[in-house]
Amino acid sequence: MFAALTGLGLSTAAGLNAYIPLMVVGLLANFTDAVRLPHGYEWLSNGWVLAIVGVLLVAEFVLDKVPVVDHVNDIIQTAVRPAAGGVVFSATAAAAQLDNSTWMAEHPAVGWILGIVSALVVHLLKAGARPVVNATTAGMGAPVVSTIEDAGSLSLSLVAIFLPLLVVVAVALLAYILWRLTRRARRFRAGRRARTTAPPA
Repeated sequence: MFAALTGLGLSTAAGLNAYIPLMVVGLLANFTDAVRLPHGYEWLSNGWVLAIVGVLLVAEFVLDKVPVVDHVNDIIQTAVRPAAGGVVFSATAAAAQLDNSTWMAEHPAVGWILGIVSALVVHLLKAGARPVVNATTAGMGAPVVSTIEDAGSLSLSLVAIFLPLLVVVAVALLAYILWRLTRRARRFRAGRRARTTAPPA
């Protein structure tokens, strides 16, 4: 159970920012015993890989805070974030074999699928809400929301590794926030459509 929660938390965090959970897992695997990578995933703790992830993280950190550019970045990240979710889920949940589950060990693709789906759902909600935030705040909300997303990704990554039982609460809270933003986005779009289709007075 704990391993599954860790994988779920990390893949959800990847839906917000692909590189933060990868960096957290790689650094902890490299410098501590908190994360033990399974065979085939040792590359995550390689210094060169961490350096590349670090550069990509800085680029993501900057680009995601610029209105309009953040939308283009989200389109590109549609492939990257789910892939990162699959990697971190497999590199952690599969490492513990879902609490010594031989079935999970014999079906490693399941970890990838669960991680990809978790990250993709969060990414799509995030990408759908961001244009509305930009439109309703004249772009001023982009850096604020992006910073909150980055902080959420980092916090969820650390919670997933060190306090996996809290992952359920954290994911539920994130789902609620994203649900509220999505509802607001739909109302905004509906209102805008109504204004553009209304006959002139």
